[in-house]
Amino acid sequence: MSDYSALSLPELEDRIAIVRDNIRQLIEQAAAVSGGQNEERNADRIAQQTEELEALVKERDGRKRG
Repeated sequence: MSDYSALSLPELEDRIAIVRDNIRQLIEQAAAVSGGQNEERNADRIAQQTEELEALVKERDGRKRG
């Protein structure tokens, strides 16, 4: 997991938007293709992006509270 503490709040917001868009695109790709290996790879990529999104949102929300 990355350390997002060096990012400014606007940079965090931008990164959150990018990751959300990545997840949307990965889901669209997963719906368009089939096959065990492709599905597994897409699932792994979606899981990684979701994990990053959660970390970014946690960092952002912590700053807004503090």
